[in-house]
Amino acid sequence: MTSTDISETALSSPEPGAAADRRRWFALAIVMTAAFMDLVDVTIVNIAIPSIQRDAGATFSQIQWITAGYALAFAAGLITGGRLGDIHGRKRLFLIGIAGFTIASALCGFAANPEMLVASRILQGAMAAMMVPQVLSIVHATFPAHERGKVFGLFGAIVGLGAVSGPLLGALLTEWNLFGLEWRPIFLINLPVGIVALILGRRFISESKAPKALKLDLVGVTLVTLGLLMLLYPLTRGRELHWPLWGYASMVGSLVVFAALVAYEKRKTARDGSPLVELSLFKVKSFAAGIAVQTVFGIALGIFFLVWTLYMQIGLGWSLLRAGLTGVPFSIAVSAAAGMSVQLLVPRFGRKVLQGGALLMALGVLLYIWESDRYGMSIASWQMVLPLVVMGAGMGFIVAPLTDAVLSEVPREHAGSASGLINTVQQMGNALGLGLVSVVFFGEIGDHLTRAQVGPAFANAFEHALGWVAAVLTVIFLLMFALPKRPAQHVEGAEDETDPQDQNQDSNQNQDRNQDPKQDRKPEFVG
Repeated sequence: MTSTDISETALSSPEPGAAADRRRWFALAIVMTAAFMDLVDVTIVNIAIPSIQRDAGATFSQIQWITAGYALAFAAGLITGGRLGDIHGRKRLFLIGIAGFTIASALCGFAANPEMLVASRILQGAMAAMMVPQVLSIVHATFPAHERGKVFGLFGAIVGLGAVSGPLLGALLTEWNLFGLEWRPIFLINLPVGIVALILGRRFISESKAPKALKLDLVGVTLVTLGLLMLLYPLTRGRELHWPLWGYASMVGSLVVFAALVAYEKRKTARDGSPLVELSLFKVKSFAAGIAVQTVFGIALGIFFLVWTLYMQIGLGWSLLRAGLTGVPFSIAVSAAAGMSVQLLVPRFGRKVLQGGALLMALGVLLYIWESDRYGMSIASWQMVLPLVVMGAGMGFIVAPLTDAVLSEVPREHAGSASGLINTVQQMGNALGLGLVSVVFFGEIGDHLTRAQVGPAFANAFEHALGWVAAVLTVIFLLMFALPKRPAQHVEGAEDETDPQDQNQDSNQNQDRNQDPKQDRKPEFVG
């Protein structure tokens, strides 16, 4: 729920066309498995949060940090992860990320206290920041323009599958209490998956780097990390610390840091052409607009998924398994709509599909608010099906086409930086949303509640938080007017207007890559 190269890597050796084609699809399966592992990990943790709170004695602030700490480390490291992949090799960084993510998962599973769990989650997020940017970078550079829509549709389906599997796996693993480990298997399950992905990745993914030699921008890394920490740390801890003055000063100061980052990156670009953040990308309208949508969308998702879990398990008193099963219609709707949007709807209706998705999600949220208010504490799982399916369909219409839209006009040589930015802003929005939970959800719940008051208080806070989610989705709908009306490769007559040399590029792509995989090619544009 992401920011080069499976195939530039996979096809760099002189192999027969069919073998090379099989190789790139094996590589795709491996990186998709890693992305799936990351997605499942997030949704598994969400569903198990109340169990962690009870078993580990975690406070509400620590609960937020278990989720927000991961998102914060993820956001802070993604741009760097993308750039390191360009410099030192996407395969190398991908494998380092998988290995580190697997080790961090083991530390989470054997955490002795909430503090160790929070620290291990932060490490897990940092390792994911090494791994995840390579996924979209590899996909973008490996597949020709006419195939990327199909691949991104598959990516959207993986997102939906992760959303389906995560809550159910989390519920089952926690309910079963395997070996008396309570919630710990939700992290330990990553170990065999990570080990297999590491072994197969070494075999099937070939190494690749950016065509031009780059240097890691350490000053840029420092400014990005500092700016994000100054913004997100006080936001996440604000309510717990009663919103101290230094927190407001830190958030305002983060804007100064980001302004300094932009100024420095401009000078860095002029001096040696190897900035951490490729500012020229923001001159591409589809990229700049998509980045804005990704950020705000992340805020909506960050708020919804945490408060939804707390509402069902603490507010309504439902079991883990019942809460997990209740979310299945939502997840199925996301998966189905994601695949349908790219393959069938976007080629015909273009941007309207994404805008329709935002409106559908907002409608589903409003239906959920109405049902929660109407049925109160007696609401049943089946009564939630309609709003969840509407919301899931809306989300599916956004997730897969949006990734394609953001990367639509990104030059191949900047794919690593672009994918890092995509994932960074999404995770930054997610962390912002999780931080805002203190305001829009916990801020509506009293500090000292009797057992009888807990349920109604959580239900009221849930409705209040969803009102904010609906407002954010309205903003997303308006921002989408800045996206291209129709993906480039679906515009009628586009091929006729293409230069003949470019028309032959895709058909000769595999041959060209085998001859010189690092040659400086003309950027491709996708939808």
